Amino acid sequence: MLLSALRPKQWIKNGFVLAALVFSRHLFDVTYVWRSILAAIIFILLSGAVYLINDIFDRENDRRHPEKRNRPIASGRLSVRAALVVAVILIVVSLSSAFSLDTRFGIVSVVYWVQNLAYSFALKHIVILDVMIIASGFLLRAIGGAFAIDVSISSWFILCTMLLSLLIGFVKRRHEISLLEGDASGHRKTLDEYTPAFLDQAIGIVTAGSLVSYALYTMSPEVAEKLGTEYLNLTIPFVIYGLLRYLYLAYTKGQGGDAASTLLGDRPMLINGGLWLLTLVAVLYLGSSGGVSPHE
Repeated sequence: MLLSALRPKQWIKNGFVLAALVFSRHLFDVTYVWRSILAAIIFILLSGAVYLINDIFDRENDRRHPEKRNRPIASGRLSVRAALVVAVILIVVSLSSAFSLDTRFGIVSVVYWVQNLAYSFALKHIVILDVMIIASGFLLRAIGGAFAIDVSISSWFILCTMLLSLLIGFVKRRHEISLLEGDASGHRKTLDEYTPAFLDQAIGIVTAGSLVSYALYTMSPEVAEKLGTEYLNLTIPFVIYGLLRYLYLAYTKGQGGDAASTLLGDRPMLINGGLWLLTLVAVLYLGSSGGVSPHE
């Protein structure tokens, strides 16, 4: 019950913490791998606290949602008091561990926590900003992962991460509107401000932006010199398929309300993601021409 409230299916989102490890070409360095794993675990604990706090404040609205009403707190299977106690413990443990790992990582973790707390209290009621806050959570994970192992992270990668996260957020809002129909505003006030037409335009913009920015990133001479390879663009076809497959699942299969479940529950997406990762690792680690190490 408590484990369910911590949403283990969502832990895949903390994979963004490991992005710096892969792109800095330290995937097979034990010290870097260990620090990255610790950073990911810290974000798992911290995000678990965020989910508990958010579910405590949203429990009344969640009870009017056909899917969220089954969550432990909304359904009454987990008491508010117990959830609050666990959340406080997770916050203390995760933040203290974050500063022990790296001061900058600790600061990013605090920003992540404060931002999500502000989201639960007020920011989730501000149209567009609510989605941007969700997206920035992914970005903070990626930046935190870089700080944890003391490597730089490309501004192109930051842009790609932000745009991809916005796509996930806008698709989520569109799914909620479609699922709740006339009761959408009863679950979340901002859903009254969104329309399918606007969300379709926003989804189109950030999808195109994600693809273009990723393509420019892989073909950037600066990135090629930094990573020591000119073949990063071989991963572009997998990104194109992944984006189109995600939109297909959202628009024709009614998915997208839970990005983690959508990604993990679709075999073609899993296969494509695996092929993208294998190609990426092969290009970075086997096709390297000895460029400058990203942390130098």
